[in-house]
Amino acid sequence: MFAVIDVETTGLSPRSEKITEIAIYIHDGKQVVDEFSSLINPEKKIPYRITAITGISNKMVEEAPRFYEIAKQIVELTDGKVVVGHNVNFDYNFIRHEFKRLGYEYKRKTFCTCRMSKKAFPGRRSYGLGKLCRELNISNHARHRAAGDALATTRLFEMIRAVDPELAGKPPRTLNTNLNRSLIDKLPEQTGVYYFFNDKGDIIYVGKSTDIKSRVLSHLSNNMNKRAVEMRDAIADISCELTGSELIALLLESHEIKKYKPLYNRAQRRSRYNYGLYSFEDDQGYVNLKITRIVEGATPINCYGSKMEARNHLFKLVEEHRLCQKLCGLYDSQGSCFHYQIRECLGACVGEETPDAYNSRVVQAIEDYSYPCRDFFLLDHGRNPDEKAVVKIENGKYIGFGYVGCNGEEPAIELLHDCIKAYPDNKDIRQILRSYLKVKHSALIPL
Repeated sequence: MFAVIDVETTGLSPRSEKITEIAIYIHDGKQVVDEFSSLINPEKKIPYRITAITGISNKMVEEAPRFYEIAKQIVELTDGKVVVGHNVNFDYNFIRHEFKRLGYEYKRKTFCTCRMSKKAFPGRRSYGLGKLCRELNISNHARHRAAGDALATTRLFEMIRAVDPELAGKPPRTLNTNLNRSLIDKLPEQTGVYYFFNDKGDIIYVGKSTDIKSRVLSHLSNNMNKRAVEMRDAIADISCELTGSELIALLLESHEIKKYKPLYNRAQRRSRYNYGLYSFEDDQGYVNLKITRIVEGATPINCYGSKMEARNHLFKLVEEHRLCQKLCGLYDSQGSCFHYQIRECLGACVGEETPDAYNSRVVQAIEDYSYPCRDFFLLDHGRNPDEKAVVKIENGKYIGFGYVGCNGEEPAIELLHDCIKAYPDNKDIRQILRSYLKVKHSALIPL
């Protein structure tokens, strides 16, 4: 039995957004045998841009039931059934988070019509629901409404079964005979880091995901290339560590890859960065850049594995921002630099450009490699609702991360300091943190 589901929501993140509408069609493999649909009061404002897409307004949901009022019905309708959806993880994760807020763990097997459409109907221009339905002549008179999209997904599901009945609900094909299926079934559908071991107990791969079980299943069904098949067949055991926060998962994954150097992790394996890019102000007030070996106690702007890599990157910054080769330590001269002679340098090396004008471009060149301030904490989701994940930056250097209980309140600064477990700083960690801060400025708390 199958439960074809579609939800409309107030946004894209199941952690912070809510469901505004749900539709469920119960399918016995041949036809629809039951159905349910309802608007849901999300208990928060629906953004105008979402209303423009779905047509669901704040006024429409004022008198609608809250999720908890229909939760029992959803559990009963879907009990023992495979949840079907187009990009099913989106709908499924929203439903799971709604139940999680109620203190209930909602778990169902899932089937994605988007992924299976690629096998049943190869070579299509797009596998988005709208375009795919148009190509397959599946009518949908209520696009971006739960009932309309769920019914269209039901018709698509039936067409997939007509092409190959075994596609629906078929477990991932794998050549690996070392793994017990029960081991896979026990994997959590939560955020964290997972580890693959060979039959000798060696870690051969480390990964992270917001849905560990789905990501592991994708590895076990990966036949895309020889290396993927080789790794899949070498897996003898799997373990995982929940992090709650995707940021913590990224930081932990990076650390573990450098620590264990797994055979099948190509990215981030380098653990030694010998050279750093530093800045200093000279007697004339110009900010100089220089490359030198990394020294204890000094935090570099960026790190490199070799001097050649560092120089190549600095040459690139010089060209992109019209910096002075001489003030960047790339041209040794008592007078002007070579770029000044070909009119690429604006003359900082001979005092023709003011320090303020030149320094503004230096700041622009290195701002992508700097934090907003030197001392701060980052707070993110913990492993449960009463916990926060904490990352500490001190003197511009990554110190480590930890978890602190919050009980719905902002934790005290002393507790944030005490919960941190030390981890090494490096180029990859800084890139992860800078990327996060570009999106999550509000998570920063100055020390």
